[in-house]
This record gives sequence, C-alpha cells and structure tokens, in this order.
Amino acid sequence: MADGARSDHPAVQHQLDRLAARPLAGDRLGLETITILLNRLGRPQDSIPPVFHVAGTNGKGSTCAFLRAGIEAAGLIAHVFTSPHLVRFNERIRLAGRLIDDDMLAALLDEVLTLSDDVSFFEATTAAAFLAFARTPADACIVEVGLGGRLDATNVIERPVASGIASIGIDHQAWLGTTLAEIAREKSGIAKRDVPLIVLAQPPEALAATEAMAAERAAPVLLEGREWTVDATLRPTLPGAHQVRNANLAWQMLVASGLPVSLDQFRSGLSRAEWPARLQRLAPGPLAGERNILVDGAHNEDAAFALAAHLAQEPRHLILGILANKDATAIVETLRPHALSLTFVTVLDHESHDPDALAKAFDGRAAASIEEALAPLDGPILIAGSLYLAGAVLAANREFPD
Repeated sequence: MADGARSDHPAVQHQLDRLAARPLAGDRLGLETITILLNRLGRPQDSIPPVFHVAGTNGKGSTCAFLRAGIEAAGLIAHVFTSPHLVRFNERIRLAGRLIDDDMLAALLDEVLTLSDDVSFFEATTAAAFLAFARTPADACIVEVGLGGRLDATNVIERPVASGIASIGIDHQAWLGTTLAEIAREKSGIAKRDVPLIVLAQPPEALAATEAMAAERAAPVLLEGREWTVDATLRPTLPGAHQVRNANLAWQMLVASGLPVSLDQFRSGLSRAEWPARLQRLAPGPLAGERNILVDGAHNEDAAFALAAHLAQEPRHLILGILANKDATAIVETLRPHALSLTFVTVLDHESHDPDALAKAFDGRAAASIEEALAPLDGPILIAGSLYLAGAVLAANREFPD
C-alpha cells in the first residue's frame, strides 16, 4: 500500500485493501483522472468552504498547522487536508477540528472507489477529503499540496482565497524536474488568476520561475522581503528559527484572505500550535523510556540544513533512516558536524538506503531496529531522515497524533 497505510478499523482497512488492489495504487501526477472522478461525485470541490492552498518543498505542513491555529483561535472552524500521515491514515483529513472518524472515512472511501477503477492512492484520499469538507459546515479549508502543485490532485481547486508557497528546494526530482527552476515552476502551478500568491523568499532561480508562472496565471505575488517582512514576534511553540518564517507565511495568507482573524488571535493560536515530528520531544513511553529523544521528519538537504541550525546549539546522537530516493550524502553531511555519534537504520515497509553501506561510508554503525539503535546511547538523541521513520517511532512509543 502506498505510504504504508494501515488501519486497525476493519472497514477502513477493507477500503485500503481495495485501493491497494487497483492497477495504480501509488503516485501519479495529472488532473484528468481526479477531475473525472470529482465530476461523478458532483464536484464537491465547488461546495467546500474558502480554501487556503499551500505548496512548497519544506514547511508547508507547519504553515498549515499555523493557519489552523490562527483560524481556531478566532473562534472559527477549519477543515484540514495534509499528507503524509505519521501513524493513522485518519491524520490526513481533519474535519471541523477533529480527525475524521473511522466509520465516515470508510464510507467516503467506499463511495470514491465505487466510482473509479483506476484512481491512485492520493487521488482517492483527495476526493474523500473534498466530499467530507463539502458535507460538513466550516469557515475555511486548509489544503496542503501532496506533490509539486501544477499537476497535484489538489489543484482542481479553482478559487482559493489565498495560495502560499513555503521553502522550495531540490526534492522529488523524478517527478518535478532536476533543477530548482523546474521544481519551482511546478510548485507555483497552484497560482490562480487574481488570487494572492504569498511566497517566502527563495533562491534567485526559484523566484524567477515562480514569478514567471504567477504572471502566466495573472496571480499577484506577495513576496517576503518585498511586499512584506517577517515579524520576529510571531514565534510559534514549534522550535526552529525556520518556523518563524512559516508562521509569517501563514499570517500573510490570512491577511490576504480577508478572513476575520486578528493579529492578537493569531499570536494566541501560535502559542498552542502543534505539528508532530518536527523537533518533537518524545514523551516517556515504551520506546523512549525517560530519555531525551527528539524526532524530526527532515528528509532532504534543505530540511536537514534547518535541523542542523537547531542542533548546532546542542549536538546529539543521530539515528538516521533515509529513503532510497533521497540524497543520503547531502543529508548526512549536513547533520554530522553536530553528531555525537551516527547510527543508521532501515525505514520499514519502504525502500531505503542500506544502513550497513551508510555506516561504512560515514564512519557510523548500523542497527537492525530503532530499539537496537537506541540501546547503547547515553545522552541527547535525535531520530530523523524520513517522516515514515518518524511515524514508526511515534507508534512504537504509543504517541498518536490527534
């Protein structure tokens, strides 16, 4: 199953099994199939509450969390669609402030799969989310792009109230292109005519591609450092200097949307905002015990760079599991100056870099499991390299995002 999706609810698992049996259960870019499916479902995307659409290589999930926090602090109701999930498939669809319940999720997936024989995993999930959002009252929807933007299934949304682009870096080259400009063009494909496109400052080649795409789509660009500046007082509870910029991106999107959220309300929301597996301190539990362990989903060079800036203040033992389609050398070289030691593990149920090969290349050690990796370590620890690894760690420690 794509993304290792499993459920302990029999009806949901039955639908996931149905999806896994389809000819295309993995990823695909393109709007044709999702458009046909949504037409059959009555175009629910036309009936959902006002949409905030968020793209980017890193930081888009945190930006969505800050948008939600601000909207809810103003006493409003938000739906949220994000990916991937960490532990439970339900994490992808938050309905009026709560994770979608299993019975509704099973019914929606059944409705979607009954109407399409060739829908992909992400297309089916997107369609189910839009059905849920159209049928449940709320004041806003926050929709995170799954992959890229221009051809991502979420880009069937025709009139968001604001679009946002977080940090753009090199990732998913097999899908989005090999250069920063090509990737930026795909990300900025969420731009819509007359809809404000709020953009974090980018490297010159990424910015040029973004502005060119926005001009093609007649979308006004509001760029960090030009149309707006970062307010350093917007400090969320999530650690890391990069989160201040993500919080500012969320605030500028709210301002552009016209939604009635005040700056004081937004600040209040930031003080309560949560987004799991972003420098998250593990609670005492069956995996962590009482140890000082952080878990982070950093899975590419740019994310590792942001993580390294935080670790520079407190070096840690690093446990890394890296998917096979990621640049392991870039990730490890960025993080290891702050490593007390290096241990490499596999990412279960996903193709990942061989721990033994990484250990040999970077003078570390390999472990057959997270438990084995943790056993000899004494002192502060960081587990990183993949959101899927982070999800497995949270599950092993019995910490379930809610």
